Amino acid sequence: MIDSRVKFRHLHTFVEVARQKSIGRAADALRISQPAVTKTIRELEEALGVSVFERDGRGIRITRYGEVFLRHAGASLTALRQGLDSVSQEILDAGPPLRVGALPTVSTRIMPTAMTAFLKAGTGSRVKIVTGENAVLMEQLRLGELDLVVGRLAAPEKMTGLSFEHLYSEQVVFVVRTGHPLLAPRHALFDSFGDYPVLMPSRGSIIRPIVEQFLIAHGIAKLPTQIETVSDAFGRAFVRSSDAIWIISAGVVAADIEDGLLQALPVDTSETRGPVGLTIRADTVSSTPLSILMQTVREAASSLSPR
Repeated sequence: MIDSRVKFRHLHTFVEVARQKSIGRAADALRISQPAVTKTIRELEEALGVSVFERDGRGIRITRYGEVFLRHAGASLTALRQGLDSVSQEILDAGPPLRVGALPTVSTRIMPTAMTAFLKAGTGSRVKIVTGENAVLMEQLRLGELDLVVGRLAAPEKMTGLSFEHLYSEQVVFVVRTGHPLLAPRHALFDSFGDYPVLMPSRGSIIRPIVEQFLIAHGIAKLPTQIETVSDAFGRAFVRSSDAIWIISAGVVAADIEDGLLQALPVDTSETRGPVGLTIRADTVSSTPLSILMQTVREAASSLSPR
């Protein structure tokens, strides 16, 4: 439990005395009187229940307990200053842009609503949104090239040093153009898959293993005509102009289905559901704009109807 008696002035004074190794020099640096410095240190020691300084001849030295506390006090002051600086920088539009990686399903379904709300917050921060395969985005996040990834939860071995916050779950769907032959009532839908081109997630995508397992479980070990792509623009255009079957995350084509441009085949894909959420580096201290953006993403995700 944090002792409410410990204030910012206690930490500030303690760190300065430890740095100067002198009450007098610390008082000069802080521009306060020596009695005020002494009083503040005594208050801190009373709150901690230990001595943080002891006499050493005509001077003072930090105690073992003081050394332990100094590490945390210094880190606390640094974090607070960074927070204050980040707010000031963002108000002046002097901060770096926010770099967000988003899977295609998120770019289509979540980010437009989230960005609209973020812009209304008036942070003045620039935002860079990139999309691509999950593995690529996660590596960029790990290297510090991205500040946030919004997408599916990566495999456990890929999550070292990263932190995931679940927002919702999403499944894969099989979509075709309106009027596609497979939409006609039939009993053996999967038996006819080999008669049509199939757009598959690429091998580097997070949903590829899920799709392969699903197909094998339904007796489809090989597809004669298969096209791998992560391009939703190509997938949308190709499926609408051909008899191809597109296997894709539901969020990518949700609007197309709602508008009647595409239709989902009557296939129960509930077993392909997987978590979608926010991934950041575990050691990240979020800036004010990044915290605001993450909140707008949460709000946008919460407005989605269950799928």
